[in-house]
Amino acid sequence: MSRNKKIIRTSLIGIAVNIVLVIFKMIVGLLANSIAIILDAVNNLSDALSSVITIIGTKLAGRKPDKKHPYGHGRIEYLTSVLIAVIMLFAGISSLKESIVNIFHPEPVYYTAASLVVVAGAVVAKFFCGKYVKKKGEELNSGSLIASGTDAFFDAVISIATFVAAIINMAFGVGLEGILGAIISLFIIKSGLEILADTLSSIIGSRADGDLVKDIKERVMQFDGVRGVYDISLHNYGPTQIIGSIHIELPDDMSARAIHILTRRIAEEIYIKYGVVLTVGIYATNNSEDEFAEMKKTLAKIEAQRPEILQTHGFYGDREHKRVMFDIIVDFKENAEQVRSEIVAEMQMKYPDYKFDVILDSDLSD
Repeated sequence: MSRNKKIIRTSLIGIAVNIVLVIFKMIVGLLANSIAIILDAVNNLSDALSSVITIIGTKLAGRKPDKKHPYGHGRIEYLTSVLIAVIMLFAGISSLKESIVNIFHPEPVYYTAASLVVVAGAVVAKFFCGKYVKKKGEELNSGSLIASGTDAFFDAVISIATFVAAIINMAFGVGLEGILGAIISLFIIKSGLEILADTLSSIIGSRADGDLVKDIKERVMQFDGVRGVYDISLHNYGPTQIIGSIHIELPDDMSARAIHILTRRIAEEIYIKYGVVLTVGIYATNNSEDEFAEMKKTLAKIEAQRPEILQTHGFYGDREHKRVMFDIIVDFKENAEQVRSEIVAEMQMKYPDYKFDVILDSDLSD
């Protein structure tokens, strides 16, 4: 079964569970005159709506690339996560408002043993439903399912609080619904804001996953001839589509044929193993030339003395044209252009016969 079909099937299960809970909770809430149970039912209805949005988003995200959208439509899944987060925020704010009103103007409630059974059943149902949906979301890398599963866990907490409030009300005649509702509402709002922030970060373009970058670097370094791996840039076009680029350092006496075969092998293996479409660029490194080896050591000493320089790489000396080329990565907090100019000046002073071409790279990955 494809990823999209699994997401849709999981969402349909969530819809079915939530619709059943809405019906039972609404009946019990109206009969008991319990604002907590009625709000709980409304929250379940919002969960069902979230699952519907997930299904629609998954269908749209699964459309094939076209001329207008050559990278596909995978980022639509991020938009569905945003909508679900907004629904959670709306539900949390609405619940908070009603809870505050209930604190200052409590209304009598009429719980029965039957109502407690329904609420207890809802706790069990939402707990296992949330666990299942979130687990599937993590397996399928679906932000929408993870958001829905997280929301379901909070629903279970709401139901537990409602259950406790009902028992206290029946035993001691003390109404705690408003206070418990307000506390839970704040947790729902916090969760909604976190999901919204994480999803917007993915849409804007966040730093590549450190573990994935590390795995790719380690694997590429295992290929014969590769002396360094740099500049990994990964762009996410949906939870399952990553396109990126990488530079590898190779001896300058390798033939074009050997480079072609090597880079094709690297791109193929990285795609098969990690699902990343990778473009491989080349840095040549001097295979001999003691003079340039000494320059490289000098640059390494300068780098070690300046913590704002995160990395230097791509060093290559061209004796014929008296040029030395390398890239530097400077901390985002620093004035990168000024640092570059100072490095060029320092190297120029030590080696006046050479011209230094230094390119500023960005700190895109770990």
